Amino acid sequence: QVQLVESGGGLVQAGGSLRLSCAASGRTFSTYAMAWFRQAPGKEREFVAGISESGGVTDYADSVKGRFTISRDNAKNTVPLQMNSLNTEDAAVYYCAARRSLYSGSVYYTRANYDYWGQGTQVTVSS
Repeated sequence: QVQLVESGGGLVQAGGSLRLSCAASGRTFSTYAMAWFRQAPGKEREFVAGISESGGVTDYADSVKGRFTISRDNAKNTVPLQMNSLNTEDAAVYYCAARRSLYSGSVYYTRANYDYWGQGTQVTVSS
């Protein structure tokens, strides 16, 4: 099993940047595909960015491509999400998710694909 803890959320002005981080417990972190999702009030939780077990494959929602960057450090068991050029539509609770995938080299896009979730971190963007 793995436990996930997000951090780095907060209030930022439109056009600004934030860096979220997901810290994972466990000694088999490198066998998990990871992702960030977000959920705004009244909306479904949606995929934001995903990364394969080794970090060699990444993908993003169209709405964040070119602005957000996902990475991972398997030595430190962390998955940062760098968010630039934030706008009010990016405001949401951001969740880290993990899927045991045993070196599939894939990114997974739906909530049902993930077995473990963090508690979320709030991102607020002021106009």
